Amino acid sequence: MANELLIKNIIKKNIVDQEATIRGWVRSVRKKKSFSFIVINDGSNVNGLQIVADAGIDGYEEASIMLAGTSVSITGKLVKSMGKGQTVEMHANGIKIIGSCDETYPLQKKKTSLEFLREKAHLRSRTNTFGAVMRVRHALSFATHEFFNNRDFYYLHTPIITGSDCEGAGEMFKVTTLDLLNVPKDDKGAVDFSNDYFGMSTNLTVSGQLEAETYAMGLGKVYTFGPTFRAENSNTPRHISEFWMIEPEVAFYDLDDVTTLAEEYLKYLISYVLEKNIEDIEFLQSTYQNDLVSVLEKVRSSDFVRISYTEALDILQKAQNDGHKFDFNVSWGSDIQTEHERYLAEKHFEGPVVVTDYPKEIKPFYMKQNEDGKTVRAMDILVPGIGEIMGGSQRECDYNLLKNRILEMGQNLDDYWWYLELRKYGSVPHSGFGLGFERVIMYITGMSNIRDTIAFPRSPKNAGF
Repeated sequence: MANELLIKNIIKKNIVDQEATIRGWVRSVRKKKSFSFIVINDGSNVNGLQIVADAGIDGYEEASIMLAGTSVSITGKLVKSMGKGQTVEMHANGIKIIGSCDETYPLQKKKTSLEFLREKAHLRSRTNTFGAVMRVRHALSFATHEFFNNRDFYYLHTPIITGSDCEGAGEMFKVTTLDLLNVPKDDKGAVDFSNDYFGMSTNLTVSGQLEAETYAMGLGKVYTFGPTFRAENSNTPRHISEFWMIEPEVAFYDLDDVTTLAEEYLKYLISYVLEKNIEDIEFLQSTYQNDLVSVLEKVRSSDFVRISYTEALDILQKAQNDGHKFDFNVSWGSDIQTEHERYLAEKHFEGPVVVTDYPKEIKPFYMKQNEDGKTVRAMDILVPGIGEIMGGSQRECDYNLLKNRILEMGQNLDDYWWYLELRKYGSVPHSGFGLGFERVIMYITGMSNIRDTIAFPRSPKNAGF
């Protein structure tokens, strides 16, 4: 058998005057009098490869009438192409159909909506769009591990099943083996979880942060990269119920240190994709967002401006007073909405901006309190086009302050006994941030809906695949 090659390597290395075998799925067939043009794609690049098949070669008659979606193995000679938009093509000497496809195949040459493709999630990897997005997703995964490994971080696998609520929002999926038709109750009428598998109430995690902090206290630098879950009943283009998070935690880092780390990480991701996946990015740009490459290049080359929450509110209130219309009112103590974040990044600073020192009432219990008693050492990174892309904080390392804050927020101290003990035994300043992986994929690919950045999205009323 001739050497089996990936199409991306044929194109990248400009391999010609060589016999080869390629395997993939048919995108189109154009039959002429004495030959046919066949385009196949093996998932390794956007455009696939054009095959010129002369009548009379092995398998020609069957191949000349095959339909889009058919899987094939084609052997032939790679030659320099005279056609527009391609550098190499194959002159086939044999075609073998591996799996046939009929006219009910839903992915035809006509343009198909992203909404329709979500209903065909088992097939959408064969489209140019989802091939490109998933190759970028792979690259960003690899770049994440490379970035942290090069900086002496240790990759930590935190539990998916947990008994604590990191964010304190209560929007968690229950994990139970109890018979839901006959739930045991205690003498107060509450569910008796002592009879459950773990002997306590458990949930799918919303974050690996708290567990990561424990290992930062022994290993120094750790990061998690795994699935997290949020039972928020939201159908916006920015929310899904199952998503992946990257969460580094670093001992002896303050807020400035971890903000610098976050900035370097985001720039590293952008640089990696612009170098390794530029064909995919340019395809997505031409299809969905005309200025994607220039937007990414600007973020990569920008210094991230740092301002406090109070300074951000002053800017937004001035804009409001000058006639700029916001859907949500701007006042100190309220959360900064997406429209406010985008105004800061797109209109005022025209580039990335870091907002720090938020009011403690709108942030989780674990963030370090400032001396003013009103704000915490938190930060959000805002970028043009999307608003907040990542957020973090310096963690509270004072035992009494953390304990009081947990009580203030109505949380159960018993759920956090081990987290509090970290503040008793050799506590140190430490910080971390979180990046929703699908959100950064959205940003870097220019996709407008987060459900198009993950293979099988989970959202309210949607778990069919």
